[in-house]
Amino acid sequence: MSLSFFDQFTSPCLLGIPLILLSMLFPALLLPTPNSRWITNRLSTLQLWFFHLITKQLMTPLNKNGHKWALILTSLMVLLLATNLLGLLPYTFTPTTQLSMNMALAFPLWLATLLTGLRNQPSISLGHLLPEGTPTLLIPALIMIETTSLLIRPLALGVRLTANLTAGHLLIQLISTATIALLPIMPTVSILTALILLLLTILEVAVAMIQAYVFVLLLSLYLQENI
Repeated sequence: MSLSFFDQFTSPCLLGIPLILLSMLFPALLLPTPNSRWITNRLSTLQLWFFHLITKQLMTPLNKNGHKWALILTSLMVLLLATNLLGLLPYTFTPTTQLSMNMALAFPLWLATLLTGLRNQPSISLGHLLPEGTPTLLIPALIMIETTSLLIRPLALGVRLTANLTAGHLLIQLISTATIALLPIMPTVSILTALILLLLTILEVAVAMIQAYVFVLLLSLYLQENI
């Protein structure tokens, strides 16, 4: 019984071929097709307003040099947001519950921000490893600690997103299973459990949006440190 709870996190396969790539590309099909006009309908207007809002929020803490990353960060935000929200629908698969995918997104982008800092301002980037005014005896230990905290950043990004979404999906499945099991035995308790399930689903929608925003926001803060 316990194994069936984790079956939802298994990548679906067709003829032995994993369909995780198709599930990652599916959110792009929901976006309106661009054409020669600036605004065609209400959906396009809403889409442009949403992209402008995301870009403004992400670019506010960055200086002008960081604005070159606007397209990458905004696209990543839309991808994570659409994938997380679509994963809450019944009979769907959420690719962002896979640590391998989240690490594949976090590690290259974190490495790009780090290499950008080492190329543009190497002394300042390396200076973050040793706070000013550190006693001489503590210098080796602090350098090791700061280096470890620097290298663990992409792992923290990937694990945070994976853990939050996985825990939410497990809670939803556990409570929904309890609701169905209690329905013929204790209908009143089953109705109360269904109300809890509804509130939890609303909470998971908020968590899916917040985790996508936090993932990209932390990347933008890492970028700000290196530019």
